[in-house]
Amino acid sequence: MSNADERTGPAVTGSVAHRVPDLGALELLLAVARLGSLGGAARELGITQPAASSRIRSMERQLGVALVDRSPRGSRLTDAGALVTDWARRIVEAAEAFDVGAQALRDRRDSRLRVAASMTIAEYLLPGWLLALRAQRPDTAVSLHAGNSAAVAERLLSDEADLGFVEGLSVPAGLDSAVIAHDRLIVVTAPGHAWARRRRSLAAEELASTPLILREEGSGTRQVLDAALGGLARPLIELSSTTAVKAAVVSGAGPAVLSELAVGEELAMRRLVSVPVEGVALARDLRAVWPTGHRPTGPARDLLSLTRG
Repeated sequence: MSNADERTGPAVTGSVAHRVPDLGALELLLAVARLGSLGGAARELGITQPAASSRIRSMERQLGVALVDRSPRGSRLTDAGALVTDWARRIVEAAEAFDVGAQALRDRRDSRLRVAASMTIAEYLLPGWLLALRAQRPDTAVSLHAGNSAAVAERLLSDEADLGFVEGLSVPAGLDSAVIAHDRLIVVTAPGHAWARRRRSLAAEELASTPLILREEGSGTRQVLDAALGGLARPLIELSSTTAVKAAVVSGAGPAVLSELAVGEELAMRRLVSVPVEGVALARDLRAVWPTGHRPTGPARDLLSLTRG
């Protein structure tokens, strides 16, 4: 063996975590040094004296040196124990600084929530959920972007939103989801429209052959209708919001297919009339969505819980 090999000694291998006592053991050693009593240190840390003794013995075996002399008068650090205590103090202080920094990161994360939601959910369901969230987290600032389902997916995938809500038939690529509610689309017209006076249900063929006031492509409502009619829906007008579609129908421009959630008030006031239809599947699931593999945390997790309440 060369002189260099003799100076350096055997190589130390493996993770340092297996060679250094854990934080709990180091905190116990510091408490013994401060209080001069193993029993007092155990009480301060909320553990039994036998457990404290066992932890000290385990640490001594791990390090290969005696750390504490025990006597009827109390516990005293050995010379090696005093040296290890100095090192332990630095490690524990570094861990406390780490914990403070991690808490600051959590506080920063929890101080805001960015939500993206498709129009129907944004207008008719989210306000109640956000009010409930505010009661739980009054210090969290919430921003809401309302758009169609395609826009919601885009914002989530570009890290411009923490949680999204969509209402289409499928989950956009790259997102995980959970069903939070169910919805149904219905055919509505103005009271003066001929369909408002008919006595039999609309057939799918008649609905498909009639020009309708439609939401734009990319919206969950349009996706469900296109799937139900095999892509044969005929646009009379295409509009980018449910409110605009309702206004056009109320004005007598033509019939539309809209969420039952969105037209309850207009139906109750007879500003719109629901027209029964047969042979068309217009039910849909409403989903919360988030990037694949990134389960919501903090305020986003709390909001998701409220949607299922």
